[in-house]
Amino acid sequence: MTEMDYYEILEVSRTCNGSELKKSYRKLAMKYHPDRNPDDKAAEDKFKEVNQAYEVLKDQEKRSIYDQYGKAGLEGHGMGGGFGAGQNMDDIMDMFNSMFGSGSGAGFGGFGGGGQRQRRQANQKYNLDFEIEYPLKFNEAVFGCEKKFEIKYKVSCDDCDGTGAEGGKLETCDYCNGQGQVVMKQGFMSFAQTCPKCHGEGQKVASSCNSCSGRGYHEEPDTITINIPAGVDSGNRLRAQGYGNQSKSGQRGDLYLTFNVEEDEHFIRDGSNIYIEVPVFFTQAALGETITIPSLDGELELDLKIGTKDKEQFIFRGEGVEDVHGGSKGQLVAQVKIVYPKKLNDAQKELLEELQETFGVESRPHTSSFDSAFSKVKGWFSK
Repeated sequence: MTEMDYYEILEVSRTCNGSELKKSYRKLAMKYHPDRNPDDKAAEDKFKEVNQAYEVLKDQEKRSIYDQYGKAGLEGHGMGGGFGAGQNMDDIMDMFNSMFGSGSGAGFGGFGGGGQRQRRQANQKYNLDFEIEYPLKFNEAVFGCEKKFEIKYKVSCDDCDGTGAEGGKLETCDYCNGQGQVVMKQGFMSFAQTCPKCHGEGQKVASSCNSCSGRGYHEEPDTITINIPAGVDSGNRLRAQGYGNQSKSGQRGDLYLTFNVEEDEHFIRDGSNIYIEVPVFFTQAALGETITIPSLDGELELDLKIGTKDKEQFIFRGEGVEDVHGGSKGQLVAQVKIVYPKKLNDAQKELLEELQETFGVESRPHTSSFDSAFSKVKGWFSK
Protein backbone atom coordinates (compact mmCIF):
# COMPACT_ATOMS: atom_id res chain seq x y z
CA MET A 1 0.00 0.00 0.00
CA THR A 2 1.37 3.45 -0.98
CA GLU A 3 1.00 6.23 1.55
CA MET A 4 0.48 9.86 0.67
CA ASP A 5 3.24 12.17 1.78
CA TYR A 6 2.10 14.75 4.35
CA TYR A 7 3.33 17.58 2.13
CA GLU A 8 1.39 16.17 -0.81
CA ILE A 9 -1.74 15.85 1.31
CA LEU A 10 -1.53 19.54 2.27
CA GLU A 11 -0.49 20.52 -1.29
CA VAL A 12 2.59 22.44 -0.16
CA SER A 13 6.31 22.24 -0.88
CA ARG A 14 8.74 20.76 1.61
CA THR A 15 10.25 24.22 2.09
CA CYS A 16 6.96 25.96 2.91
CA ASN A 17 6.82 28.25 5.94
CA GLY A 18 4.27 28.20 8.74
CA SER A 19 2.04 30.80 7.12
CA GLU A 20 1.86 28.92 3.81
CA LEU A 21 1.18 25.68 5.67
CA LYS A 22 -1.67 27.17 7.67
CA LYS A 23 -3.20 28.84 4.61
CA SER A 24 -3.25 25.58 2.65
CA TYR A 25 -4.57 23.64 5.63
CA ARG A 26 -7.42 26.09 6.09
CA LYS A 27 -8.38 25.88 2.41
CA LEU A 28 -8.39 22.08 2.35
CA ALA A 29 -10.04 21.68 5.76
CA MET A 30 -12.88 23.98 4.66
CA LYS A 31 -13.18 22.11 1.35
CA TYR A 32 -13.53 18.68 2.98
CA HIS A 33 -15.30 19.83 6.17
CA PRO A 34 -18.06 17.32 7.12
CA ASP A 35 -20.64 20.10 7.39
CA ARG A 36 -20.02 20.96 3.74
CA ASN A 37 -20.02 17.30 2.68
CA PRO A 38 -22.80 15.59 4.64
CA ASP A 39 -22.88 11.79 4.34
CA ASP A 40 -19.72 11.83 2.18
CA LYS A 41 -17.37 9.29 3.72
CA ALA A 42 -14.58 10.00 1.23
CA ALA A 43 -14.62 13.71 2.14
CA GLU A 44 -14.60 12.86 5.85
CA ASP A 45 -11.58 10.57 5.41
CA LYS A 46 -9.81 13.29 3.42
CA PHE A 47 -10.62 15.77 6.20
CA LYS A 48 -8.99 13.42 8.72
CA GLU A 49 -5.90 13.02 6.50
CA VAL A 50 -5.50 16.77 6.16
CA ASN A 51 -5.75 17.28 9.92
CA GLN A 52 -3.34 14.42 10.63
CA ALA A 53 -0.77 15.89 8.23
CA TYR A 54 -1.12 19.37 9.66
CA GLU A 55 -0.88 18.12 13.25
CA VAL A 56 2.62 16.85 12.43
CA LEU A 57 3.93 19.56 10.11
CA LYS A 58 2.84 22.52 12.23
CA ASP A 59 5.10 21.29 15.06
CA GLN A 60 8.76 22.06 14.26
CA GLU A 61 10.11 19.10 16.22
CA LYS A 62 7.69 16.59 14.69
CA ARG A 63 8.24 18.09 11.24
CA SER A 64 12.01 17.75 11.58
CA ILE A 65 11.68 14.09 12.60
CA TYR A 66 9.24 13.41 9.76
CA ASP A 67 11.54 15.07 7.21
CA GLN A 68 14.43 12.83 8.27
CA TYR A 69 12.76 9.51 9.06
CA GLY A 70 9.17 9.67 7.81
CA LYS A 71 6.31 8.20 9.84
CA ALA A 72 8.61 5.52 11.17
CA GLY A 73 10.59 8.23 12.92
CA LEU A 74 7.44 9.50 14.64
CA GLU A 75 6.74 6.01 15.91
CA GLY A 76 10.23 5.82 17.34
CA HIS A 77 9.66 8.96 19.39
CA GLY A 78 6.77 7.67 21.40
CA MET A 79 4.06 8.80 19.02
CA GLY A 80 2.75 5.36 18.22
CA GLY A 81 1.98 3.54 15.01
CA GLY A 82 -0.24 5.47 12.66
CA PHE A 83 0.31 8.73 14.52
CA GLY A 84 -2.84 10.86 14.47
CA ALA A 85 -5.07 8.02 13.34
CA GLY A 86 -6.26 7.45 16.89
CA GLN A 87 -7.96 10.82 16.98
CA ASN A 88 -11.72 10.64 16.59
CA MET A 89 -13.77 13.19 14.71
CA ASP A 90 -14.59 15.17 17.82
CA ASP A 91 -10.90 15.59 18.64
CA ILE A 92 -10.21 16.74 15.09
CA MET A 93 -13.12 19.19 15.13
CA ASP A 94 -11.95 20.60 18.45
CA MET A 95 -8.55 21.29 16.88
CA PHE A 96 -10.15 22.82 13.79
CA ASN A 97 -12.44 25.08 15.82
CA SER A 98 -9.65 26.13 18.16
CA MET A 99 -7.81 27.52 15.11
CA PHE A 100 -10.63 28.97 13.02
CA GLY A 101 -13.62 29.15 15.35
CA SER A 102 -15.04 31.30 18.14
CA GLY A 103 -15.08 34.69 16.50
CA SER A 104 -16.53 37.71 18.31
CA GLY A 105 -20.30 37.63 18.60
CA ALA A 106 -22.47 39.74 16.36
CA GLY A 107 -25.98 39.61 15.00
CA PHE A 108 -27.57 36.21 15.24
CA GLY A 109 -25.80 33.85 17.62
CA GLY A 110 -22.16 34.65 16.90
CA PHE A 111 -20.24 35.83 13.87
CA GLY A 112 -16.89 35.15 12.30
CA GLY A 113 -15.95 31.58 13.18
CA GLY A 114 -17.10 28.11 14.02
CA GLY A 115 -17.75 28.20 17.75
CA GLN A 116 -18.13 24.92 19.63
CA ARG A 117 -19.36 22.27 17.24
CA GLN A 118 -22.21 19.99 18.31
CA ARG A 119 -20.93 16.43 18.61
CA ARG A 120 -22.40 13.47 16.84
CA GLN A 121 -24.15 11.03 19.16
CA ALA A 122 -23.63 7.27 19.08
CA ASN A 123 -25.21 5.53 16.07
CA GLN A 124 -26.32 8.88 14.66
CA LYS A 125 -25.97 9.20 10.92
CA TYR A 126 -25.44 12.96 10.71
CA ASN A 127 -23.81 15.92 12.43
CA LEU A 128 -25.97 18.28 14.44
CA ASP A 129 -24.33 21.32 12.88
CA PHE A 130 -24.55 21.99 9.17
CA GLU A 131 -23.59 24.79 6.80
CA ILE A 132 -25.14 26.42 3.77
CA GLU A 133 -23.81 29.05 1.37
CA TYR A 134 -25.97 32.15 1.23
CA PRO A 135 -25.83 34.78 -1.56
CA LEU A 136 -26.03 38.48 -0.70
CA LYS A 137 -26.28 41.55 -2.86
CA PHE A 138 -23.49 44.10 -2.53
CA ASN A 139 -25.64 46.64 -0.67
CA GLU A 140 -27.10 43.97 1.64
CA ALA A 141 -23.63 43.01 2.80
CA VAL A 142 -22.45 46.61 3.19
CA PHE A 143 -25.45 47.95 5.12
CA GLY A 144 -26.80 44.76 6.74
CA CYS A 145 -30.30 43.40 6.30
CA GLU A 146 -32.95 41.03 7.61
CA LYS A 147 -33.49 37.81 5.68
CA LYS A 148 -36.24 35.21 5.88
CA PHE A 149 -35.73 31.88 4.13
CA GLU A 150 -36.61 28.19 4.16
CA ILE A 151 -34.29 25.39 5.28
CA LYS A 152 -34.51 21.65 5.82
CA TYR A 153 -33.00 20.01 8.89
CA LYS A 154 -32.52 16.37 9.80
CA VAL A 155 -34.49 14.54 12.48
CA SER A 156 -33.63 11.06 13.73
CA CYS A 157 -35.89 8.32 12.38
CA ASP A 158 -38.06 6.94 15.20
CA ASP A 159 -38.72 3.62 13.48
CA CYS A 160 -35.04 2.63 13.48
CA ASP A 161 -33.87 4.83 16.36
CA GLY A 162 -31.64 6.68 13.94
CA THR A 163 -29.55 3.62 13.07
CA GLY A 164 -30.82 3.11 9.52
CA ALA A 165 -31.42 -0.57 10.36
CA GLU A 166 -34.82 -2.23 10.36
CA GLY A 167 -36.08 -2.26 13.94
CA GLY A 168 -32.86 -0.60 15.08
CA LYS A 169 -30.96 -3.91 14.92
CA LEU A 170 -27.26 -3.65 14.16
CA GLU A 171 -24.67 -6.39 13.85
CA THR A 172 -21.01 -6.25 14.84
CA CYS A 173 -18.81 -5.60 11.84
CA ASP A 174 -17.02 -8.84 10.97
CA TYR A 175 -14.18 -7.01 9.19
CA CYS A 176 -12.88 -4.97 12.15
CA ASN A 177 -14.58 -6.98 14.94
CA GLY A 178 -16.41 -3.87 16.11
CA GLN A 179 -13.28 -1.74 16.51
CA GLY A 180 -14.11 0.69 13.71
CA GLN A 181 -10.47 0.64 12.63
CA VAL A 182 -8.11 -1.81 11.02
CA VAL A 183 -4.33 -1.85 11.45
CA MET A 184 -2.32 -2.07 8.26
CA LYS A 185 1.36 -3.02 8.10
CA GLN A 186 3.95 -2.15 5.51
CA GLY A 187 7.43 -3.42 6.30
CA PHE A 188 8.36 -2.17 9.76
CA MET A 189 5.60 0.46 9.66
CA SER A 190 2.06 0.05 10.95
CA PHE A 191 -0.81 2.48 10.89
CA ALA A 192 -4.53 2.44 11.59
CA GLN A 193 -7.21 3.46 9.15
CA THR A 194 -10.98 3.63 9.18
CA CYS A 195 -12.65 0.30 8.54
CA PRO A 196 -13.74 0.35 4.87
CA LYS A 197 -16.72 -1.90 5.53
CA CYS A 198 -18.45 -0.19 8.47
CA HIS A 199 -16.85 3.23 7.89
CA GLY A 200 -15.65 3.47 11.47
CA GLU A 201 -18.97 2.61 13.13
CA GLY A 202 -17.95 -0.85 14.37
CA GLN A 203 -21.42 -2.08 13.46
CA LYS A 204 -23.27 -2.81 10.25
CA VAL A 205 -26.86 -2.77 9.08
CA ALA A 206 -28.35 -6.19 8.46
CA SER A 207 -31.53 -4.88 6.84
CA SER A 208 -32.26 -1.25 5.93
CA CYS A 209 -35.12 0.63 7.55
CA ASN A 210 -38.03 1.04 5.13
CA SER A 211 -39.21 4.28 6.73
CA CYS A 212 -36.01 6.26 6.09
CA SER A 213 -34.49 4.03 3.37
CA GLY A 214 -31.53 3.27 5.62
CA ARG A 215 -30.50 6.91 6.07
CA GLY A 216 -31.35 7.02 9.76
CA TYR A 217 -33.15 10.35 9.49
CA HIS A 218 -35.99 12.32 7.93
CA GLU A 219 -35.86 15.94 6.76
CA GLU A 220 -38.19 18.58 8.18
CA PRO A 221 -38.87 22.09 6.78
CA ASP A 222 -38.27 25.20 8.85
CA THR A 223 -38.47 28.96 8.34
CA ILE A 224 -35.70 31.12 9.73
CA THR A 225 -35.34 34.89 10.01
CA ILE A 226 -31.89 36.33 10.63
CA ASN A 227 -30.41 39.79 11.05
CA ILE A 228 -27.24 40.06 8.97
CA PRO A 229 -24.88 42.69 10.41
CA ALA A 230 -23.43 45.47 8.28
CA GLY A 231 -20.00 44.80 6.86
CA VAL A 232 -20.12 41.06 6.14
CA ASP A 233 -18.02 39.87 3.20
CA SER A 234 -17.63 36.76 1.06
CA GLY A 235 -16.35 33.85 3.14
CA ASN A 236 -17.64 35.25 6.44
CA ARG A 237 -19.71 32.84 8.54
CA LEU A 238 -22.72 33.57 10.75
CA ARG A 239 -23.90 31.06 13.37
CA ALA A 240 -27.66 30.67 13.78
CA GLN A 241 -27.81 28.93 17.13
CA GLY A 242 -30.42 26.20 17.50
CA TYR A 243 -31.30 25.95 13.79
CA GLY A 244 -29.18 22.91 12.96
CA ASN A 245 -30.11 19.22 12.78
CA GLN A 246 -31.98 17.57 15.64
CA SER A 247 -30.52 14.83 17.84
CA LYS A 248 -32.37 11.81 19.18
CA SER A 249 -32.94 13.68 22.43
CA GLY A 250 -34.57 16.59 20.60
CA GLN A 251 -31.65 19.00 20.92
CA ARG A 252 -30.86 20.99 17.78
CA GLY A 253 -27.40 21.93 16.64
CA ASP A 254 -26.37 25.13 14.89
CA LEU A 255 -26.75 26.38 11.34
CA TYR A 256 -23.74 28.13 9.79
CA LEU A 257 -24.27 30.58 6.94
CA THR A 258 -21.28 31.24 4.69
CA PHE A 259 -21.87 34.38 2.65
CA ASN A 260 -21.14 34.89 -1.04
CA VAL A 261 -21.39 38.60 -1.84
CA GLU A 262 -22.12 39.76 -5.39
CA GLU A 263 -19.79 42.29 -7.02
CA ASP A 264 -20.93 45.82 -7.77
CA GLU A 265 -20.79 47.52 -11.16
CA HIS A 266 -18.94 50.59 -9.85
CA PHE A 267 -17.56 49.91 -6.39
CA ILE A 268 -14.75 47.43 -5.72
CA ARG A 269 -14.44 46.20 -2.16
CA ASP A 270 -11.27 45.20 -0.35
CA GLY A 271 -12.13 44.39 3.25
CA SER A 272 -13.52 47.58 4.77
CA ASN A 273 -12.12 49.79 1.98
CA ILE A 274 -13.98 50.75 -1.18
CA TYR A 275 -12.41 51.66 -4.53
CA ILE A 276 -14.05 53.52 -7.39
CA GLU A 277 -12.60 54.48 -10.77
CA VAL A 278 -13.35 58.08 -11.75
CA PRO A 279 -13.18 58.88 -15.50
CA VAL A 280 -11.77 62.42 -15.98
CA PHE A 281 -11.47 64.19 -19.34
CA PHE A 282 -7.93 65.35 -20.09
CA THR A 283 -8.93 69.03 -20.01
CA GLN A 284 -10.45 68.61 -16.54
CA ALA A 285 -7.19 67.09 -15.33
CA ALA A 286 -5.13 69.87 -16.91
CA LEU A 287 -7.29 72.77 -15.69
CA GLY A 288 -8.39 71.35 -12.35
CA GLU A 289 -12.06 71.08 -11.41
CA THR A 290 -14.37 70.08 -8.58
CA ILE A 291 -16.55 67.14 -9.59
CA THR A 292 -19.19 65.03 -7.83
CA ILE A 293 -18.63 61.29 -7.39
CA PRO A 294 -20.89 58.59 -5.87
CA SER A 295 -20.19 57.17 -2.42
CA LEU A 296 -21.83 54.41 -0.38
CA ASP A 297 -23.97 56.99 1.45
CA GLY A 298 -24.66 59.41 -1.41
CA GLU A 299 -22.26 61.88 -3.02
CA LEU A 300 -18.80 63.34 -2.41
CA GLU A 301 -16.96 66.29 -3.91
CA LEU A 302 -13.59 65.52 -5.48
CA ASP A 303 -11.21 68.45 -5.99
CA LEU A 304 -9.06 67.84 -9.03
CA LYS A 305 -5.89 69.88 -8.82
CA ILE A 306 -4.24 71.41 -11.88
CA GLY A 307 -2.21 68.69 -13.57
CA THR A 308 -3.98 65.73 -11.96
CA LYS A 309 -2.24 62.55 -13.13
CA ASP A 310 -3.66 59.32 -14.51
CA LYS A 311 -4.27 56.72 -11.75
CA GLU A 312 -3.82 59.35 -9.05
CA GLN A 313 -5.74 58.40 -5.93
CA PHE A 314 -7.85 60.56 -3.63
CA ILE A 315 -8.70 59.13 -0.20
CA PHE A 316 -11.89 59.81 1.77
CA ARG A 317 -11.53 58.45 5.30
CA GLY A 318 -14.59 57.03 7.03
CA GLU A 319 -16.48 56.61 3.74
CA GLY A 320 -15.83 52.87 3.39
CA VAL A 321 -17.56 49.81 4.89
CA GLU A 322 -18.26 49.38 8.57
CA ASP A 323 -16.08 46.77 10.28
CA VAL A 324 -18.33 43.76 10.93
CA HIS A 325 -16.71 43.22 14.33
CA GLY A 326 -17.37 46.81 15.36
CA GLY A 327 -15.30 49.94 15.12
CA SER A 328 -14.81 52.65 12.52
CA LYS A 329 -15.47 52.50 8.81
CA GLY A 330 -12.80 52.01 6.19
CA GLN A 331 -11.94 54.51 3.48
CA LEU A 332 -13.16 55.22 -0.02
CA VAL A 333 -10.38 55.48 -2.59
CA ALA A 334 -11.19 57.33 -5.82
CA GLN A 335 -8.71 56.55 -8.61
CA VAL A 336 -8.55 58.85 -11.61
CA LYS A 337 -8.65 57.49 -15.15
CA ILE A 338 -7.68 60.13 -17.71
CA VAL A 339 -9.90 60.01 -20.80
CA TYR A 340 -8.64 61.40 -24.11
CA PRO A 341 -10.76 62.25 -27.19
CA LYS A 342 -10.91 59.50 -29.76
CA LYS A 343 -11.34 61.91 -32.66
CA LEU A 344 -10.58 65.60 -33.30
CA ASN A 345 -12.25 67.83 -35.85
CA ASP A 346 -10.26 70.49 -37.64
CA ALA A 347 -11.28 73.29 -35.28
CA GLN A 348 -10.38 71.27 -32.18
CA LYS A 349 -7.03 70.28 -33.67
CA GLU A 350 -6.22 73.88 -34.52
CA LEU A 351 -7.10 75.06 -31.02
CA LEU A 352 -4.91 72.40 -29.43
CA GLU A 353 -1.99 73.28 -31.72
CA GLU A 354 -2.36 76.93 -30.78
CA LEU A 355 -2.47 76.03 -27.12
CA GLN A 356 0.62 73.87 -27.46
CA GLU A 357 2.57 76.72 -29.09
CA THR A 358 1.80 79.03 -26.16
CA PHE A 359 3.76 76.71 -23.85
CA GLY A 360 6.92 77.01 -25.95
CA VAL A 361 9.72 74.59 -25.03
CA GLU A 362 7.62 73.25 -22.14
CA SER A 363 5.23 71.66 -24.64
CA ARG A 364 8.02 69.45 -26.01
CA PRO A 365 9.68 67.99 -22.90
CA HIS A 366 11.25 65.13 -24.87
CA THR A 367 13.46 67.57 -26.80
CA SER A 368 15.39 68.92 -23.82
CA SER A 369 15.37 65.55 -22.07
CA PHE A 370 17.04 63.78 -24.99
CA ASP A 371 19.56 66.47 -26.02
CA SER A 372 22.44 64.73 -24.25
CA ALA A 373 21.34 61.33 -25.56
CA PHE A 374 21.29 62.58 -29.17
CA SER A 375 24.78 64.05 -28.75
CA LYS A 376 26.09 60.84 -27.24
CA VAL A 377 24.69 58.69 -30.05
CA LYS A 378 26.16 61.02 -32.72
CA GLY A 379 29.54 60.71 -30.95
CA TRP A 380 29.41 56.90 -31.28
CA PHE A 381 29.28 57.11 -35.08
CA SER A 382 31.70 60.02 -35.56
CA LYS A 383 34.67 58.04 -34.21
